[in-house]
Amino acid sequence: MTTSAGQLVTDYLDGLAAGDVERVVGLFSDDGVVHSPLDGPRPARDFYPALFADTGRADLTLRSVMTGTDQAGRSTVSFWFRFDWRLPSGAEAPFEVVDVATLAPDGRITELHLVHDTVDVRPTFEAEVGHASSRASSGPAD
Repeated sequence: MTTSAGQLVTDYLDGLAAGDVERVVGLFSDDGVVHSPLDGPRPARDFYPALFADTGRADLTLRSVMTGTDQAGRSTVSFWFRFDWRLPSGAEAPFEVVDVATLAPDGRITELHLVHDTVDVRPTFEAEVGHASSRASSGPAD
């Protein structure tokens, strides 16, 4: 499935915006994992159905695509985008995000780390789903 970094990102964001589980999960290796600050680490095949169930609408604006290698020499692709997320209730939960993907030799994603500040999104998300996220707020800092 070797493809360019730009095409991988386009395919991913298009699938994400469409809520297309098969399209997005198909970009991952069979044992691909998503590391989310709201949900913790989960297999991609489990993460995306849950994300799409928690999504009423998603408008995505790509800002940048960066490529490189990690310390183990594996190919990586990072992409910065705005995620204008609406929960099923219509509540808005927009945020800026950088996703960092580690790629298998065939170009599929083995790990995807979602890097975003959840301080504004977390309370809306937790109210919507009715339970604490993976890193529940601990209250105000001392």
